[in-house]
Amino acid sequence: MAAETLTLPEKKTKEKDKVKQQPPYHVILLNDDDHTFDYVIHMMQTLFGYPREKGYQIALEVHTRGKAIVLTTTKEHAELKRDQIHAFGPDPLLPRSKGSMSAIIEPAE
Repeated sequence: MAAETLTLPEKKTKEKDKVKQQPPYHVILLNDDDHTFDYVIHMMQTLFGYPREKGYQIALEVHTRGKAIVLTTTKEHAELKRDQIHAFGPDPLLPRSKGSMSAIIEPAE
């Protein structure tokens, strides 16, 4: 008795198996006059785990340019980090500070 050979069609996996990359988003911190450099540095250390030096660089950029990109990540993570910035609270070193800093997210180009 002869064994039959079964030929299977080639499996096309290239397109289907590729993981779609989510487009990156920037988390952008916006400047205001109601928060100190120390506040920004502390927030960057607490929320992002950045060292003091990177926190200072971000504080300086926000102060001089009016905004700074603090993180580039997925849209969902960017939304979370923006919301954490909005919930961080007022600057205890500045009596006129009544709330958190502002941040936005934008698609990274």
